[in-house]
Amino acid sequence: MISRHFIAPSRAFTRFSHDLIRHPRLSSDAVRLLTWQLSLPEGARENLSRTAERAGIGATAFTRAKRQLMTEGFVHERRVQGTGGCWSTQQLVSATPLTTAQAAKLLGRTPVPQASAQVAPGPGNPAVGGPEPRHTDGPPEEDRREETSHLPPAGGDGPGGEPRPGSTAGDMDGCGHDRPSPDARALVGALPLLSPALRHVPPGMRDELARLAARWLDAGHTPADVHAHLLRGLPRDGTPVHRPGGLVRYLLREVPPRELPAPPPPPGPRLSARLAGTRECEGPGHTQPTLFRPVADEPLCPRCEEAAGVLPPLAAPDERGSGPLSVPRRGRQSESRGPCRREPRSREM
Repeated sequence: MISRHFIAPSRAFTRFSHDLIRHPRLSSDAVRLLTWQLSLPEGARENLSRTAERAGIGATAFTRAKRQLMTEGFVHERRVQGTGGCWSTQQLVSATPLTTAQAAKLLGRTPVPQASAQVAPGPGNPAVGGPEPRHTDGPPEEDRREETSHLPPAGGDGPGGEPRPGSTAGDMDGCGHDRPSPDARALVGALPLLSPALRHVPPGMRDELARLAARWLDAGHTPADVHAHLLRGLPRDGTPVHRPGGLVRYLLREVPPRELPAPPPPPGPRLSARLAGTRECEGPGHTQPTLFRPVADEPLCPRCEEAAGVLPPLAAPDERGSGPLSVPRRGRQSESRGPCRREPRSREM
């Protein structure tokens, strides 16, 4: 049970509708923000953000409350540009929901604020000294380390800085390193197109990466194989790559042996699984090709072998039961097999 005691104020009050206070889709912050604005005296220019600050409404709660008021039609905004090119925001707060057309008609009656006159710079003494060129300290130290090649600092790749065997002066750059092939340079140049993580490879590392990629090409790998290997090495959980050049160098440091493709199947029609292991008989006694399943590596079917005298003839049907046992054909099961009889099993009482 609850009791209420209400005394109508005689001064400093504002009349609100019960529908506004009990609105089902407005939060308490939205209702407080709206009622605070409606209680301001006529002619006040306090905006909604200032009201939220005075009412103790935080930034997140204010954004949510303002969105609710604009959705329900209690608050409308528009951006206008004054004569001096200055943009300003006009806000309209109403005690009843208004449509966009109604709000635009009311905002059209509001005068656009004029831009204040630009203040001319006053006379002042110039800075001490004459103009100087802009100074720069270059990239950070870690970026310079990444762009620096880790190959030997001597003139060549061999011991003591000598060129490697098989290399000529025309195939080397100014540092004594082998010049990468155009295919290797094109492979490295296409790295930014593979993934956004490889868009910021330092330009100073491209020659080194191209030399590493050339080793993959010399081993028989295709550019598609190298790109697929690099994509498999990138993080898949969204982890940012801060040193893409170092990651590519790490992935290309070892060249795996190339996996040769499987040989193509022999030409001709493919046999089904039921005919696997069969071969065509080479005997002349067939009017059309005949398949049989050989036991060893015989080229003739049993009928052709019998006709050629390789196998003894089979016994006549009436002699199979009384005559001598027929000779099995190279491990084949003999055809002189009688019906299988099953003896009844005795039961113990």
